[in-house]
Amino acid sequence: MNRSKAPLEEVRFLTVAEVATIMRVSKMTVYRMVHSGALPAIRVGRSYRVPERAVHDYLREAFVEAG
Repeated sequence: MNRSKAPLEEVRFLTVAEVATIMRVSKMTVYRMVHSGALPAIRVGRSYRVPERAVHDYLREAFVEAG
């Protein structure tokens, strides 16, 4: 993927719960995706934050593969 990276101040980070809601999966599924490397995340204290763009990219790629 040759997308230009957005400046850090423009990146919107989502909580695991928000990602789970968007993807309609459990929080445990999101944690598994983060730990397996399927979904990039940063660690903030004891919790994780996922860039919103990464969620949309993942869903777009998964949709194309399933089609």
